[in-house]
Amino acid sequence: MSASDSDFNDARAKWDERFSRPGRWFGDRPNTFLRREAARLAPAATVLSVADGEGRNAIHLAESGYRVTAFDLSPVAVEKARRWAAERGARVDFQVADIDSWIWTPSAFDAVAAIFVQFAGPASRARMFAGMWRTLKPGGLLLVQGYTPKQLEYGTGGPGRLDHLYTSQMLRELLPEAQWQVLSEHEETLEEGSGHSGRSALIDAVALKPAGGAPG
Repeated sequence: MSASDSDFNDARAKWDERFSRPGRWFGDRPNTFLRREAARLAPAATVLSVADGEGRNAIHLAESGYRVTAFDLSPVAVEKARRWAAERGARVDFQVADIDSWIWTPSAFDAVAAIFVQFAGPASRARMFAGMWRTLKPGGLLLVQGYTPKQLEYGTGGPGRLDHLYTSQMLRELLPEAQWQVLSEHEETLEEGSGHSGRSALIDAVALKPAGGAPG
């Protein structure tokens, strides 16, 4: 077993354990930032939700009329998401994958949602953002919300590791071609289940992929 395989299995076991608990780790409601910014999308847009967990964001997007694909590394989370979507009559293509096994098909989606995907260190984060940008169609939107380094003072959610947190400058460097529609560091109180609860230091970002750029 390679080191990367071991890391994947360890992470999957951690999230499987969390998602096996009663209820939903990040609550039943969609992320507020995503709910607000998804209004920028055209009707019936194709959307990829990265590391979607138990389905709260993907299901909301599907119920809003978008064509949604979602993945997560935890089979437990994906199965819960599939059952929940079926109960609500929401159509989502849920798949089990991590960010390195997911196929980032070029120019496949009108939007990509990456909500608190802060499990990645610098090298894997760079691969993930490159993949998300590649799979966006020209003219597409990348919607990102995450924690900033100040979140370490609050401890109300997030990875608890400085090298996993985001700043505006970091996102600018990761996405040098982006046209920024939103890029804001701020604080607010989150109530998203057990996972995100309390005063939080956040970054909101909406990046437009220029329509004139080369696909992928």
